[in-house]
Amino acid sequence: MSTHFLYCIFFAFCTQIVLGKTTFETNTFPDHDVVVSHEDPNGILQLYRKSCDGIHSEQLTRSRLGCRMPACAPNGERLAFAEQTDHGIALCISDLDGKNPITLVQQGVNLLPCWAPDSIHLIWMKVVSNTEKDPARNSQLHIINTENGQSRRLFTDPEQLKYSNAMPSVSPDGSLIAFVSNRKGMMRIWVSELNGSNAKLISKPDSPYHDVIDAPFEQKVPVWSPDGNWIAHWEGVEMTHMSPYTGISNPERDQMIASTFHVWSVDKNGENRKKIGRGDDPTWSPAGLVTRAFPDPRYNGPSVVLERKEGPLRLPIIPPGKNWGRFTWIPK
Repeated sequence: MSTHFLYCIFFAFCTQIVLGKTTFETNTFPDHDVVVSHEDPNGILQLYRKSCDGIHSEQLTRSRLGCRMPACAPNGERLAFAEQTDHGIALCISDLDGKNPITLVQQGVNLLPCWAPDSIHLIWMKVVSNTEKDPARNSQLHIINTENGQSRRLFTDPEQLKYSNAMPSVSPDGSLIAFVSNRKGMMRIWVSELNGSNAKLISKPDSPYHDVIDAPFEQKVPVWSPDGNWIAHWEGVEMTHMSPYTGISNPERDQMIASTFHVWSVDKNGENRKKIGRGDDPTWSPAGLVTRAFPDPRYNGPSVVLERKEGPLRLPIIPPGKNWGRFTWIPK
């Protein structure tokens, strides 16, 4: 399960689940390009550079088994990404155009790379065990210098080592890190200093448990806003409670679980929490606007939506009928 990762296969399972209607505004698309992971004609996830209107597209990788989870360095010069191998998922970097690829970490399952502001250091989550249905429940955070290859585990305090720490996102000034941890039992969004000290639970769900579904609410994939004042994240009942993971077919319950998936934002002090909209995989555009994604049967795949005051704008960066593995904005 960990080699494909739960968040990369979500849309393939849920595309037929209708979560409600969304009205998209038609307007000028942002002039920033993105790097997105989606299937090539052979059904293998590759990285593509695309304009936000989906018109211009350039394939960047031609991996044998697939690339996903791209992250663009703050200076706009390099990409980090996860590449599937015969024995796991490697941590890789390349130039922005996909040239000069380097495998930084070959062994194990390495996911969700995040750049430090210096565009030199990468922080990522390494899955410790494949026995968990949810990889985030048994993971460590690691940091590597991409210029000399030196790496180490990020959190080393004995108290921190008791828990799983996953899905890192470094603040724009490099002083703080948001991450997911089970320190309070369920997966929640935490913020600490870069060494893990002074950790604080940053976003408390309105309710910890869904009584009808009979499962807890959890949180995943935190990401900082460009100004460093906000954190967006996913919240809902984890998809491991759905039929493919329980082995018990229950489409009605699956649809109810999918309907809990929402993107939220909270300020860096843990205040002013608000629901952005249904979906998963939040990102922030360079303009400070949140995007979210959700399965949309109207487009035979996901809708990636940019939130704006004028209304949501759909970014057609995923071809119809294609599975995908997240996207990253290219800095201006």
